[in-house]
Amino acid sequence: MTLSLEDSAKGQAALNALQRAVAKTLDNKQRLGQYAVVWQDGKPVIIGGVLDDLSPSSLVGKDLAKPLDD
Repeated sequence: MTLSLEDSAKGQAALNALQRAVAKTLDNKQRLGQYAVVWQDGKPVIIGGVLDDLSPSSLVGKDLAKPLDD
């Protein structure tokens, strides 16, 4: 299968749209004081949120799982 420049441009446009959507969503979650789960150093990590012992956001910055290669 051969990709044309048009296919590449469409793919780049789709990637850009997805990146903008994710950035906007993470910004909104931060403004609302909500947490998000993201990948850092090959592991899922909770970021953001208000720290208290009664919410999942008390795990902010803590590793939720070991990387698969350990």
